[in-house]
Formats: sequence, C-alpha cells, structure tokens
Amino acid sequence: MNRRDFMKTTVVAGATAALARPGEAKTAAPSDRLAIGVIGCGARAHEHLQNLVEMPGVEVVAVCDAYKGRAERAKSRTGGRATIVQDYHEILAMPGVDAVFIVTPDHWHKTMAVEALAAKKDIYLEKPMSYSIEDGLGILDAVKRSDRIVQIGSQSVSGPDMIKARELVNAGKIGQVVEVRAAYNRNSAGGAWLYPIPPDASPQTVNWDQFLGPAPKRPFDLNRYYQWRLYWDYSGGISTDLLVHQTDIVNFMLDKTVPRSCMASGGTYRWTDKTDDRDVPDTFSAIYEYGNNFQINYSCYFGNDHYGYGEPVLAVADGARQPNPLPAELEQKIAEQNQLMASLIEQNDSLSKELARLNKEIGDMRQRGAFAATEEKR
Repeated sequence: MNRRDFMKTTVVAGATAALARPGEAKTAAPSDRLAIGVIGCGARAHEHLQNLVEMPGVEVVAVCDAYKGRAERAKSRTGGRATIVQDYHEILAMPGVDAVFIVTPDHWHKTMAVEALAAKKDIYLEKPMSYSIEDGLGILDAVKRSDRIVQIGSQSVSGPDMIKARELVNAGKIGQVVEVRAAYNRNSAGGAWLYPIPPDASPQTVNWDQFLGPAPKRPFDLNRYYQWRLYWDYSGGISTDLLVHQTDIVNFMLDKTVPRSCMASGGTYRWTDKTDDRDVPDTFSAIYEYGNNFQINYSCYFGNDHYGYGEPVLAVADGARQPNPLPAELEQKIAEQNQLMASLIEQNDSLSKELARLNKEIGDMRQRGAFAATEEKR
C-alpha cells in the first residue's frame, strides 16, 4: 500500500466518518505512515484530532492556531508528539507532511487551499468550501491544475441514512419530489455563535494579524476573534454554516447541483442586545428554485427551536394514485415495532392492575392496624 492508496482508503475517502472507526483501518508500515498537519485548532478541529490520533497509520505531526491555548491543547491531544508552529506556511513547507486539515474561519479557505495545493499537499477542507462564489471558483481552478486529493467537510452525505434515502429516490419509491422544506432552528447563546472567550485571551496569546489575514484590517477585538461567525468579514453567516449542510444533503439525495435562482430575506430579530454587535442575520428564509418542478424552501431562526432541524421531502400526491409501497424490510421493521409497542402496553396494563391490587392490600392493612390500635386503647 503506497501513500496515495492509503490516503484514498482512509483520511480522504471517509474523512472523520471513517476516522471515527479505527478498527476498519489497517496498520501501515512506517514508510506508508500518513503525516498530517492541522491548520486551525478550534472546537471542530479538536473533533478531527481525536479521530486522527485514534487511527492506526496516521500521525499528526504539526498544528497551528492564532491562539496559543488552542495550539497547546491540540498538541496535548496528540500525546505531545505534534510540533506547534506559529505560521501555517511552516506546515506547507514540511516535506514529510502528506496532507493538511484546514479548519479555519471561512475567509481563509481559498488562500490556504490554493497554497496547500501548490505545496503538493492533499487537503481535507472543512465546510464551507469557500467564503464566496469567487473564492470557490478560485479553489476549483487550483484543483484542476493539481494532482492532489481535496475533500470538503460536509460529512452528512457519507451516512448510511442519506445513502439509503438516495437509493429510495432513484428507485422511484418516493415519487416525483417537488419540494424539500429544510429547517435549522436554535435557541441558545452557543447556537447563536456567542462562544465563550477564554480568560487568558489577550494580545499576548492571540495573534490578531494572523487571524485577519485577507480580511479587512481592524483593531484587536476578542469578540471578532472568538465569535467570528457573527461578522461578514469572516463568515457567510447562516448560509455558510448551516444551510450548506442541508443543501448538500438535498443535492446528494436528489442528484441536484446548482439552483437557477434564489430569493431570500432575513434580519436580526432575536439577538438585539446592545452588547451584541453581530452584522449577520439570526433569522433567514430562502427559496431556491432548481427548475424541473423542484425547489428548496429553507428557514432558520435563532430564537425558537420548536421546529428543530430536518429536511422533509414533499412528493407529488395524486388521490387517484395508490401510494408507492414501502420496502419490504421497512414494512417488517414497522410491524416489529408495532408488535413491541403492543406488548409493552399489555405489560403496562398488567403492572397497573398489580399495583392497584397491592395498593388496596396496603390500604386494608392500614385500616386493620388503625382499628386494632383503637380497640387496644379502649
């Protein structure tokens, strides 16, 4: 097994979904060991790191982050083996690094991806692929000029449920799908990207210029550093953090690519405190028209999670038609669940009757005891 085959069958082929199953990987010889550099060591990167360090044949050799605390914790997660570097270019210059994980704010994705490809590194690029459409086209151009492997971190489509859904659609089991009503609602400070700021955060522990990079120059601001998703300078807001997951799912499930038109509206309706200076909306609704009688109706609100998360699929419903039968294995599963529920209900009725009988006996005993005590006093 050479390095390229190893990359295809482990990190890139399965990203974190495969990395989370170390038992499926083969132990690689030292010459085939995959050396990884991690650029950006926030919460998402630490999830990747945990999977990477548990996978045989993979070694995280270098980490980089603009905040010292995150870089130090990342090194600790590797058992102290990874080297902390101050500039990501040092990782790209390391001849022994086979691939890089780019897990940074959105505005850095194009610059780092293009430079990593030029340095002949394979890439796992956290979603969204790009901060803007123009940045995305720039990354695609660089990929076409390269022989490197690039995987984007929208992992939902790797799940067995999504693969099964795609199979059902392709087999005509769902019918003609005309709309998906996707939603992603939250109701918490963390869900609204108000992440906590570490007590040791300061100009001495945070490299502000390294964080800004290609973004507009601004004075040092810890809110902007730790809560970067709140600002257009570094993030596409709901669209590039949440919507991107669900459009990816729908495109995969229904074999779609790019909508031909979109109309959207939104604003800051919930997080309006004067101390909250976000400039991306906390409320967003959009309709994406794909043509061929299909659209995505999307909504997201950060002030009420009653309607939660999901992608309900709406297909043509004709009263003159019989509904498509469910797959036999699914019908069997439903029947088993119904049988189990009936059994549980029956058991519950029996337990309720037994409990009532015991309660009556206890009540009778208490009455007899009270009567005996009264007679004794007499």
